[in-house]
Amino acid sequence: MILLEEQISHYLQQQETAKRVLLVIKKHHKKKGEAQEMPPIPSALLTAEETEELEEEHSFYVYRTDTNAVLARGIQGFEAAKSRANELRKSHGLKWDQVRFKAERGTQSTGGSGGSTAAAPKKQFGVSKDGKTFTNTSGQSGRVDYAKRYNPSKGRRFRGYTDPQGNYHDID
Repeated sequence: MILLEEQISHYLQQQETAKRVLLVIKKHHKKKGEAQEMPPIPSALLTAEETEELEEEHSFYVYRTDTNAVLARGIQGFEAAKSRANELRKSHGLKWDQVRFKAERGTQSTGGSGGSTAAAPKKQFGVSKDGKTFTNTSGQSGRVDYAKRYNPSKGRRFRGYTDPQGNYHDID
């Protein structure tokens, strides 16, 4: 009788695992014309501890919803971001719906315990302070060309730059 009970419990465990796998397959079922996005089956069966570890790898920032002002950057981990948002809310005297946090985009830094962390400052795009070079959003720089004609709406001459492919772009 004990052997039969062990076989039944083993069968129920296998059945539960099969249900979880089928649910993942059904959730990520490939539709016509779409690329398949299904993760490998072992990653679909992650435990709760493993998913918490994944959440702790992300870097977050805290911001105000009414002004979109960033209050803190580079906070490592979901729980740390949640507690930091709560601290900032209390210190600034804000309501619950005025402070939120989001995962930062781009490459994630693993260092830093909170606040602003900038390993390498980004190159500022636009016209340089001296007005001689222009940097586009891709980080490519070029010489600024000034026209002979005056732009009365801007209070200066028309200006633009030529990209490495030879295309001319108006700046303003």
